[in-house]
Amino acid sequence: MRPLKVEFCGEWYTVEEGEPFTIGRESDLTIDDNPYLHRTFLTLSSEFGLWWLSNVGQLLSATVSDATGSVQAWVAPGAKLPLVFQTVHVMFSAGSTTYDFTVHAEEDFYNTSLTAKPADGGTTILPVNLTTSQRLLVVALAEHVLAQPAAGRAVVPTSAEAAARLGWSMTTFNRKLDNVCEKLDKIGVDGLRGGRGRLATNRRARLVEYAVATRLVSADDLALLDRDDAGAGG
Repeated sequence: MRPLKVEFCGEWYTVEEGEPFTIGRESDLTIDDNPYLHRTFLTLSSEFGLWWLSNVGQLLSATVSDATGSVQAWVAPGAKLPLVFQTVHVMFSAGSTTYDFTVHAEEDFYNTSLTAKPADGGTTILPVNLTTSQRLLVVALAEHVLAQPAAGRAVVPTSAEAAARLGWSMTTFNRKLDNVCEKLDKIGVDGLRGGRGRLATNRRARLVEYAVATRLVSADDLALLDRDDAGAGG
């Protein structure tokens, strides 16, 4: 099998067939010394003629998407996923920090393309419609991730920090966060709502992972934060 290339923080790593390539706090790809990050969290390995991403951690999950953002998967502890696209983006959070890296393959088993068409005004028709204030909330939480020039690490702000960035009260922020998470939960996005066996203790980070991975928000949306009319309406 042809080797993989992994890009993280401007550095490139080559993954050869044979021993698994480990990713974590103390691994072949050392992400960070973050104590919330497993020593070995993810592995890349070859099996059955495919490359696989495996979650060998016990607590953290990873969000995986193709280059277009039209295919997205949540890889929970103990799960493994075949890498069938030429470019795969991987995002995960440990504590308040969100990390992302990109896996490049020379082979492409499945080719994806965006099926959403631009409307007359140039806005992409998305599978979920956010109100103006809901989009502002997501952009405020994802601001540091969207603003970084390359795959790497970024801190997801606390609810208080994001509310202050928007000039909202905590009551308004939490209400709108509930609304966004409920809306996405209804279309099958995991990790955003609490309940039996479904703790959502870090739903802000999960929301950022999903929104960035699926292109629900992009760097172009950062300009929304600087508008004078960014109030809490809608």
